[in-house]
Amino acid sequence: MFNLKRKQRTIKKDVTYKGNGLHSGLAVTMTMKPAKENSGIIFCRTDLPNTPKIPAHIKNVTDTHRATTLEKNGGKVFTVEHVLSALYAMHIDNCIIEMDSPEPPVGDGSARTFVNMINEAGILTQNADIDIFELPQSVSFYDKNKFIVAIPYDGLRITFTSINPHPMLGTQILDITINPDSYDKEIASARTIGFTKELEAMRKMGLGKGGTTENAVVYSETECLSIPRFDDELVRHKILDILGDISLVGPLHAHIIAVLGSHKLNAALSERLQKLKTQITEEQK
Repeated sequence: MFNLKRKQRTIKKDVTYKGNGLHSGLAVTMTMKPAKENSGIIFCRTDLPNTPKIPAHIKNVTDTHRATTLEKNGGKVFTVEHVLSALYAMHIDNCIIEMDSPEPPVGDGSARTFVNMINEAGILTQNADIDIFELPQSVSFYDKNKFIVAIPYDGLRITFTSINPHPMLGTQILDITINPDSYDKEIASARTIGFTKELEAMRKMGLGKGGTTENAVVYSETECLSIPRFDDELVRHKILDILGDISLVGPLHAHIIAVLGSHKLNAALSERLQKLKTQITEEQK
């Protein structure tokens, strides 16, 4: 259903940030640029021949192991969920993201860096409308004791439950209605969670090379080695990730409920949402 619309938005000027990737550890310069109406979010690999463009769309997802990877036109970008989350929650529909490396900068491990970039650039309201997909029926994906469900709702709301055996984490639940203001105050600053017991295995897989106790909330078996920003930073970051991953299907009104979610579950839900969205679009023609 596409009865609701709003004006498309982009940023007013170029804005650049330099840093290192969370998993690759590689240096990267990332520049957000304004884009024309109906462009969508497009990553451009300026370090590769012909500067391949990779549109941020669910059909271009090729991997969801610990991060979301997009591939298209011979180009690849990964760990894109944090920058996509910021753009989505701040209602930026059209933007070109140039990168000279395959992974965006980790910043402080949250989406704060990217929200700050958007605010620094300024927001431009464009003339064209964009449809908001009002979910007409429930959509779900289950994986043993994990699941993610989207149900019809007037707005965008996320309820996430995390159950972790670590003595300092336990069960965390957060229910929040998402808009630019609530995202900025409650979600954007929440960082990735990591565990020392996983670090060696991650290093062997070539992951986490850019992670520190400042850009991730790191736990040993008995204590937190970082200074948390929220008592429930884990569950807030999980919501941040969901927003980045569902951004790949465009503006949405739904209540998303997740228990023990992951990028894999987020992508599976997004695929089903996109299938339903395409089906309804075809029926309305």
